Amino acid sequence: MSRDFLSLNAHWKKMGLLGEKAVHFGGPDELLLYSGGPHTHLAQFSIICGPSRKRVLVRQPNRNKIPAGKKHSPLSGEVVLVKEKSPFVAELEEWKHGCWYHSTSIFASSLSELLTKLKTHTPYENFETSPNPALPQRPFWAGAFAYDMVQWTQPVQLQHLPDEKELLTILWLVERIVIHDKEHDRIENYALPGDTWGVKISENMETYEPLKELQKPSPSAETSSMSDEEHENTIEAICESIRAGQMYQVNVGRWWSGEIKEHPRNVFQRLNEKNPAPFSAYLEVPDLGFSLVCSSPESLLKSDGVSVFTSPIKGTRPRGANVEQEKELRLEMVNDEKERAEHRMLVDLMRNDISAVAEVGSVKVERFDVEAYSQVQHLVSHLSAVLKEGSNGLTALQAVFPGGSITGCPRTVVCAAIDELEKRPRSFWTGSIGWIDVFSGASSWNILIRTLIAQKRKEKWFADVAAGGGITIGSHPKTEVQEAKWKAAALRKACGWIEGDDKKLPTGELKSYRLDIEGVPPATLKAEVRFVDGDTDAKGCVLLIDNLDSFTLNIAHAIAGLGHEVLIYRAREGETDIWDSGSCCAFIDRLQPSHIVLGPGPGVPTDSPLTMELAHAVLKQQIKVPLLGICLGHQALGVAAGMELIRAPNGPVHGAPRSCEHTRDGVFSTLQSPTSFTRYNSLAVSTTGASPFIETAHEAVTGAIMAIQHPVLQIHGVQFHPESVGSREGLELLKSFLACKADA
Repeated sequence: MSRDFLSLNAHWKKMGLLGEKAVHFGGPDELLLYSGGPHTHLAQFSIICGPSRKRVLVRQPNRNKIPAGKKHSPLSGEVVLVKEKSPFVAELEEWKHGCWYHSTSIFASSLSELLTKLKTHTPYENFETSPNPALPQRPFWAGAFAYDMVQWTQPVQLQHLPDEKELLTILWLVERIVIHDKEHDRIENYALPGDTWGVKISENMETYEPLKELQKPSPSAETSSMSDEEHENTIEAICESIRAGQMYQVNVGRWWSGEIKEHPRNVFQRLNEKNPAPFSAYLEVPDLGFSLVCSSPESLLKSDGVSVFTSPIKGTRPRGANVEQEKELRLEMVNDEKERAEHRMLVDLMRNDISAVAEVGSVKVERFDVEAYSQVQHLVSHLSAVLKEGSNGLTALQAVFPGGSITGCPRTVVCAAIDELEKRPRSFWTGSIGWIDVFSGASSWNILIRTLIAQKRKEKWFADVAAGGGITIGSHPKTEVQEAKWKAAALRKACGWIEGDDKKLPTGELKSYRLDIEGVPPATLKAEVRFVDGDTDAKGCVLLIDNLDSFTLNIAHAIAGLGHEVLIYRAREGETDIWDSGSCCAFIDRLQPSHIVLGPGPGVPTDSPLTMELAHAVLKQQIKVPLLGICLGHQALGVAAGMELIRAPNGPVHGAPRSCEHTRDGVFSTLQSPTSFTRYNSLAVSTTGASPFIETAHEAVTGAIMAIQHPVLQIHGVQFHPESVGSREGLELLKSFLACKADA
């Protein structure tokens, strides 16, 4: 039926019920959200969006409103943050008299604000009959956001902006749909009461012919954004930045461009015949000469209006030639430390992102699977959370966009580094396509990987394809280059840019293999998590200093889940040049926290003046509040005490649990030794030089310092992440710290 559904789409387009001839029902634009392959927990529904009468376009503002950032190097620790975002303009257009006409302009400074403002342009009336609860129940907005909307989701200023007026977002108001329920192999249509489109669809339901199988595409030349050597050098530069402590993982892309000598719709058909994927999509805007072809396996975000769900993918192996070889490759991936560390890092990142909109204690890892697609196997985790009061699917999209699997972490820093490295806008690659009910927040968004961006110029179609990979300290440049080329190969073949014999690659049907879930024990209490804002009353709260890290909210939710209200202060986004001993102490006197946590983050401790001043102040007993330093915070304590900050002698470790032997004292008092905790560090403090601290934990194998403690004062530091899914006893450690009392 799946291929027949593509046939139905083509047939109804030809009959004037969709696409270019659909003037009686709406515009000629086309949007198909397509779940390829057999029915699974991922591939459940395909949706044909009927002709729309309203659409929204967002284009890149001119340079007077949003200038390009001055040249700087995030890879070297130079991060330029933007405190106030200039709004973008969304142009609302209506289909009248066979053309799109401008209706009104919407000004917004975030994705969530744009979607909220679309409520006034959206009918609230339900469809005549109710679809499956997992589908839209009323008119909704569907379309695509370019990755470059990152300008309004992250506090960074891009150096390489899209051209002025370049398309960044296109959304349609969808008032009529046809769905394919894959589980029951059933096709149904839905529209508002009185809409005759549904009747005409039903009349033409079976009068169609299956699509003819396509021949090989006509050959065409391609160009690449970088050579293999340049690609390898880029990866080496990332690895050096990781060694210097600036970031943990960066997903860098490489581009291929050329002419396609057929309509993009044919490329989409060919992809779905050869490489079906559950979050595929086809989009075409004839008057703009623009099309997206997507064969994505990855979901960015789903919401039912009450909860949110995300399914990050990291870890790859090919399919096997037989059952035994496939199992061997699957187990190799599951047991590979680099693959697991990279995946764990992404799970921790996405836990953090959805924590921004989730009730404390509700973020869970529901499943951990190996999912086998046509030619590859992936590690996939499925996360869920209950939306907190005041949050919805609109704010959730703002919190997670763009997806962590195609950026890296810490998120803000790597988004700036991607801009530095790729030296070009990403356009819609690694953006998102999907749908959202702006009233309930129910929604479904994919990540636009395995995607072709096509534009028509002088009656010819030209296209761009990109692929990349998450670069970690364990990456091998030559291997990563080959993996990127391999990921892009299916699209490049479908475009006619390269030849290849797909029969040489093992293929198989989509399968899923359940694995044991890795996660910290749930914290059952639900204290509040807030941010410092103006005259915030923080007496008795735990003050958490955020240093631009992508795991800060995980720490906050872990502490709040233990019953302690948490107040977060964004140290790197404030007036960092005003912090000195006096203002630091006054800041703490005003807030009167019960405990202080110096959080992790990229770079070195001196990148956060407040963190360093707090470290000095507690050592001088100017502040007598129990303090815990985590990673960067731990290093700040060491530096303030005269210890030397060095590159980790045994190299960086990011996302991997390590066995730590400890004294069973202080924050380790309730734990057995050794205990396993997840490391995320490139730098470390050394015992060289005089220091008041005593070492309370070291890594079992290497002897590297993993924790320090003041012999008299309630000052503790740990060189690992207790909140990570790989730190099974992390909550116990945090509980011990929170039991510490202030010094007299």
